[in-house]
Amino acid sequence: RMSQGPRMFSLLLALFLSHGGVSQGDPSSRQDLHPLLQKMAEEIIEGSYLNAFLDLIQFGSSHVWTADLSHRVLAYLNSRNVAFTIASLQAVMEAHLEQYLYQPQKLLQDLRDTDAQQFRTAMKCLLEDKWDPLDLKDTVIHLGDIWEEALQSPGVNRSLFVITLERCFQVLNPLECVEVLGRVLRGSSGSFLKPDITERLPQDLHEDAFKNLSAVFKDLYDQTSAHTQRAVYSWMTGILRTPFNITDGSDSWVSAEKLWILGRYMVHLSFEEIMKISPVEIGLFISYDNATKQLDTVYDVTPELAQAFLERIRCSSFDMRNTSTIHRLGLLVCFYDGLELLDATLAQVLLHQMLKCSRLRGFQAGIQKLKANLLDIATENQTLNETLGSLSDAVVGLSSSQLESLSPEAVHSAIPTLNQVTGWSRSQICILSAKYLAQEKVLSFYNVSQMGVLLAGVSTQAFYNMDHKDLWQVLRSPASQHVSDLSPVQQQGILSKLMEAEDASASGIAEVPRTLFKELSLYDLWKESRFNATVLKEKELRRSQALFLYELLEKTTERPEEILSAGQLAKGVQCSHIDAMSAHVFLAHFQYFENNFSLLSPDQVNCLAWKYWEVSRSSLPAFLLATLPSRFLASVPTSRCMRFLISLGKRYLDTLVLDSHKRSLVIRKVQQCLDGVIADEYTVDIMGNLLCHLPATFIERGISPRAWATALHGLRGCTALSSEQKAAVRSRLLEQWGPPQNWTAETTKDLAPFLAFFSGDELHTIAAKFPDILQQTASKMVGMLPPQEFLWAVFESVRNSSHESPSFDPTLGCHGVVAPSSDDIFKLAEANTCWDPEVLLCMEEDTFIRNVELLGAVKGFSRPQLMVLKEKAIQVWDLPSHWKQHHIVSLGHIALALNESELEQLDLSSIDTVTSLGEQTEWTPGQAKSILKAFLEDSGYRIQDLKSFHLVGLGSTLCAIDITEIPLIKTSEFRAVVARIGTLLCSTPVLAGFKKKAEVVFGRPTEWTSSILQELGTIAAGLTKAELRMLDKALMPHFQPSAIRCLPGETFKELSTEQIASLGPQNAASVTDSQRLQLSSAQLQSLQRALDGAKAHSWQDDPVSARPTSTGSPTGDPTSQGLWLGCPLLLLMAKSL
Repeated sequence: RMSQGPRMFSLLLALFLSHGGVSQGDPSSRQDLHPLLQKMAEEIIEGSYLNAFLDLIQFGSSHVWTADLSHRVLAYLNSRNVAFTIASLQAVMEAHLEQYLYQPQKLLQDLRDTDAQQFRTAMKCLLEDKWDPLDLKDTVIHLGDIWEEALQSPGVNRSLFVITLERCFQVLNPLECVEVLGRVLRGSSGSFLKPDITERLPQDLHEDAFKNLSAVFKDLYDQTSAHTQRAVYSWMTGILRTPFNITDGSDSWVSAEKLWILGRYMVHLSFEEIMKISPVEIGLFISYDNATKQLDTVYDVTPELAQAFLERIRCSSFDMRNTSTIHRLGLLVCFYDGLELLDATLAQVLLHQMLKCSRLRGFQAGIQKLKANLLDIATENQTLNETLGSLSDAVVGLSSSQLESLSPEAVHSAIPTLNQVTGWSRSQICILSAKYLAQEKVLSFYNVSQMGVLLAGVSTQAFYNMDHKDLWQVLRSPASQHVSDLSPVQQQGILSKLMEAEDASASGIAEVPRTLFKELSLYDLWKESRFNATVLKEKELRRSQALFLYELLEKTTERPEEILSAGQLAKGVQCSHIDAMSAHVFLAHFQYFENNFSLLSPDQVNCLAWKYWEVSRSSLPAFLLATLPSRFLASVPTSRCMRFLISLGKRYLDTLVLDSHKRSLVIRKVQQCLDGVIADEYTVDIMGNLLCHLPATFIERGISPRAWATALHGLRGCTALSSEQKAAVRSRLLEQWGPPQNWTAETTKDLAPFLAFFSGDELHTIAAKFPDILQQTASKMVGMLPPQEFLWAVFESVRNSSHESPSFDPTLGCHGVVAPSSDDIFKLAEANTCWDPEVLLCMEEDTFIRNVELLGAVKGFSRPQLMVLKEKAIQVWDLPSHWKQHHIVSLGHIALALNESELEQLDLSSIDTVTSLGEQTEWTPGQAKSILKAFLEDSGYRIQDLKSFHLVGLGSTLCAIDITEIPLIKTSEFRAVVARIGTLLCSTPVLAGFKKKAEVVFGRPTEWTSSILQELGTIAAGLTKAELRMLDKALMPHFQPSAIRCLPGETFKELSTEQIASLGPQNAASVTDSQRLQLSSAQLQSLQRALDGAKAHSWQDDPVSARPTSTGSPTGDPTSQGLWLGCPLLLLMAKSL
């Protein structure tokens, strides 16, 4: 695409310039020139360039531009004693237009200053779906090229939004203004919608305009804050309430049509208003064809309001026990009551409709209970075997004992349903897969193709035993979509069988699916040299694979773009490749690096920055400055600050700059650019992701009240705020909203992402006042470890709302204890850590069986809690020697409580069972040794018998291998999974043993390449001091960071200053404190240079005190380029940086 600058200037020159000189005109030109063009020329003279452009567009909409018009305009200007040269006009216009990009408030002010006709032209531009090119004879301007990009510029977009609200309804007809508002709001994902918007909307909108604007608000419902939703609802109902005619004796203003107009906002009706809705109107609404679609989207409906709607529907002419009615209820079906009148058939219909209930926000525990009750009704007078296929996803609620009771025939019959159900636990998948395959000695393509989501339950050995032709058929069929759900051990079982086959030729490797391809070893890739970029474009690659393949293809590919555009091959670009590019080739292909930026390592980005600096520093994308040595930040003058912030704000600073000290220097520069304050929402727009890195003191005092609401919206996305930053946010929120006892439901919903920042007392207030909101917030924190105070508040909230009765069981000291229920455990999630161990022991057996996997997924259980849960497992399942695979798989973290003797009692004959244990990383060496020993004994394998998939499946327990046995591992099996073994954090002696084994495959360390070193991962930490010293410094960035961390300090200190300086920013950031303590001052200086992003190969010649020259005017930075004209001028934006 042609850059924006040349397009702007080509238009200017066509209009105003004559061969670069001053035009001499005819004195009569004033009379000859059209009045609109005269007006345009006067505005140019006054410096009102936006007004001039709008007049030009207005003129072009009704007149043909002839060749002499440019000369006549210039003649007019000359008659006013105004002369232009190319340089002066270019400078003036560029400065003016760039103001809009970096000071969008200026665009707002200039649009305010336009006359009615000019403003109408501006608004019409925003309504255009397709612009005809503006033909100025010598120059054709394509006005529509940047439409899609335009609405992505927050600052300019915000100005357009504000001006539309201010002026549009006075100038254009309401329907057109609503369309403009819709376009601008959708482009902003609703982030501009604030509660005060309704104060600026007309209260007398025509019906069609009102409906269209309501539709915009409905589309943006999920992106709208709770306060704004309430304000929009009030605005909508203010118009809908008057006038209305009561025709059926009802005193409700809510009609069927008004419910339809409200859409998702219908959930804001009060309970009382819903109960007043006329039965005729609610019946009419339910009869609408689109009513079900609308009710399918009320994700935030509460049980109380849902049951109120159901009650009104029940009062209408619709029979709630009619299948057709149930199909119309949408998400209201999730709160269906009156189960006592249901028969088995209707219960099955309801269960099928309840598939959609997972979309609801919250209340899932109640929905699970409803499904369980419906399940009981649906299986009444019938066996589970008979009804299995008609229970929809409620089968997920079946306990392991119920699933074990199923016959293989029943599972076969129900497989079309079972294979599509989502939400199965791993233990359930184990049981059902075993049932389905019970009568199969060897798997066939047909069996496997029928399994769908249950494919994950097939044992690795069964995959390995399949005929390789059947396996290929599976991978080429729709069933391959489920391969990504398989564990690494299962994927390796499939691959090892395929690679063993005699006809595993080049075409075979090329056909390996995307997700499996990344498991191929370097050795497998070495065997095939006929790869091409097209084949690799869709593959998922490890970095070691990409390094090898890029080198391979570079030798045979003449056009760099073929490789750079080939998907994940960008991971394999080395600094040497970048350095070898000519300036022209590099600049011409930089867009490919930008397109794949998320795939690039910090080292690669640093190399790109250095190359850009060397070949075209004036056009260096501003964010790349942050990856260069920190002194380069001084090259950003105040006049370039805004483009620096915009560019950097579009990136994630914590992945761009890994060193915390350097990050703090970057943020200091950011604060300097801000002059210590974020004054308004426009500055927040510019900051982007940089908001997450602002110091606590800046959050507390540097964000103005005007900017705070917009900044808070941005802070919602920050996942790694420090405790100081969280305290600052909390302080601002209390200052804004007061203590939690003063909060409304809307306030609490809007502040949900920040609730974990509050104190225990504050959270207890919230728990008492809005328990549902607190519990919904907690349910979204899956995989996180919230503060203990937050967990205790959630725990007390759930316990206070529980209806469980104290136990009367006198055994085990449980009399009078309120034991955990399934509902409690489900709602609590990570807050289950708040149970006393003694209470956990009083859990009912059925509760434990149904919830063991939920409990096993809790990360924060203490040792005593895990011990009690293990004892509970022994109570329920008998001694560990009796446990089946699905029992062991379901334990999760609870398995860590098993002692060495208990681990040896387990049946670990299946590598898949061992894999589930190997996923835990907190095993003691003794426990790990017991698992390895049990597997070898139960399976009958010796170390020399292990297949590649066994090595993968052992996971962290492989670290317990006796180092004298490592040489016994078959080289052919070891080389297939070196990359997987290289992810293990084993002891140094074990890593040294694996390193020796790796030499058998890859040769001596002096022969290793970048791809080999990357492939080895932590195994490279087994290098001796002498071997480490001998490594070429060019290889240093290709150590994996985990390998750097695993190097003993005594070994790490043997690296030379040149080697350390060549580590690159990523590996330098991985050096541990204990390793630093061993380094000399010269080595520490080299390490600092690497952290800072100094150029590795010039490290001795680049003094720390050196300062770069000014970047000048980076015309190549997309944010600094001139702007196109015409309607797109109103849509000014910076291209993605």
